[in-house]
Amino acid sequence: MLDNRCTFDKTERIFLKKEIDGLFKQGDSFISYPLRIIYLNQKPLSGATVSVLISVPKKNIKRAVNRNRIKRLIREAYRLNKSNIIQFCQEKGNGFLIAFLFIGNELCKWKDIENAMLKTFGILKDKMK
Repeated sequence: MLDNRCTFDKTERIFLKKEIDGLFKQGDSFISYPLRIIYLNQKPLSGATVSVLISVPKKNIKRAVNRNRIKRLIREAYRLNKSNIIQFCQEKGNGFLIAFLFIGNELCKWKDIENAMLKTFGILKDKMK
């Protein structure tokens, strides 16, 4: 079932330790600055088509306010553009586990995050073909 709503449910988040460990051990990665993407081409255990993990390291961004803002920007960029990748995965009968790791050293603008997200989805579509 294709969900046309722009929501970000708990089923779309990676929260199981088993999935997180598998993603970081077996997953491939690439950089779409200011994000490093780690992905694994497998259906999530939660039943969603695509599940996401978002991380902003304290080492790079010291202030919690700024870390939280970056996480909100990444979540919003994913939420607004996720229909592209979900529809593609459903057509192929696949799924993805994706980790978005922020690698920048300072606050980014919305446009930078959104462009990185769109580039990420394009790369993931190419990798699945």
